[in-house]
Amino acid sequence: MNGSRIAAVGHYQPAKVLTNEDLAGLVDTSDEWITSRVGIRTRHIAGPDEPVDELAAHAAAKALAAAGLTAGDIDLVLVATSTAIDRSPNMAARVSARLGVPSPAAMDVNVVCAGFTHALATADHAVRAGAATRALVIGADKMSEVTDWSDRTTCVLVGDGAGAAVVEAAASGTEPGIGPVLWGSVPEMGHAVRIEGTPPRFAQEGQSVYRWATTRLPAIARQACERAGLSPEELAAVVLHQANLRIIEPLAAKIGAVNAVVARDVVDSGNTSAASIPLAFSKLVERGEISTGDPVLLFGFGGNLSYAGQVVRCP
Repeated sequence: MNGSRIAAVGHYQPAKVLTNEDLAGLVDTSDEWITSRVGIRTRHIAGPDEPVDELAAHAAAKALAAAGLTAGDIDLVLVATSTAIDRSPNMAARVSARLGVPSPAAMDVNVVCAGFTHALATADHAVRAGAATRALVIGADKMSEVTDWSDRTTCVLVGDGAGAAVVEAAASGTEPGIGPVLWGSVPEMGHAVRIEGTPPRFAQEGQSVYRWATTRLPAIARQACERAGLSPEELAAVVLHQANLRIIEPLAAKIGAVNAVVARDVVDSGNTSAASIPLAFSKLVERGEISTGDPVLLFGFGGNLSYAGQVVRCP
């Protein structure tokens, strides 16, 4: 097999925007406190009548339209999410029903903030193995629904949204558009990021996550570049999980991608968990900040202290 490629991307965010000033009316915080610590200024918040599968379906429909495809062209749907409240039907099945995808393999992937890059690798493997022809890979989360809005350490971080990619086989004789994945986890540190309880609530040990991300992950991200046969200096863009600007900027610098555009969508969108990478990537494409064929490092990390990264070619 020649491997797979990303044919198109798309994203969606709810209309409601919550500013730092709005949050200052809810909890003891301020715009200066939030921006100095996490770099976030605004975030989009879904309403009670906007479930996760609706966010996901909007993003997927945009990716399909950008690829010039219809729902009937898809035979695998993967949804990365950690905010599915119901056990069954899963998000992938619900999205497939909304879009009218006929008889797909439909699976959810819960690796929290690293979910999209895990799901993208899974789609790549399925296409390479001949188990799928075209896949919809979606990252979607409604973090506002699992957040304690009286806790200023977490409520200032989160946002809602979705991003999607259409994955298909690379043309015969061409280079693969999705590089080998490098993935793993630190399961004994799973307590550092949690969505637990009834009702489920998001919590994290911020300093532990910061130290792990800025000290352990740069070398791993560089290895993902090596697996793709590239040096960090050759990257056109770096799209890291949009957790916190104070994590993104030092991590990007330590990777050594000195010529790359660094996605900073966290400033406008907050931490959207599994949605953050495809959301930020789609915006870079939409704004024309990267061009077709450009090498881009996608690198997810966070929940379960899991990580997954691969170099992809811009659609």
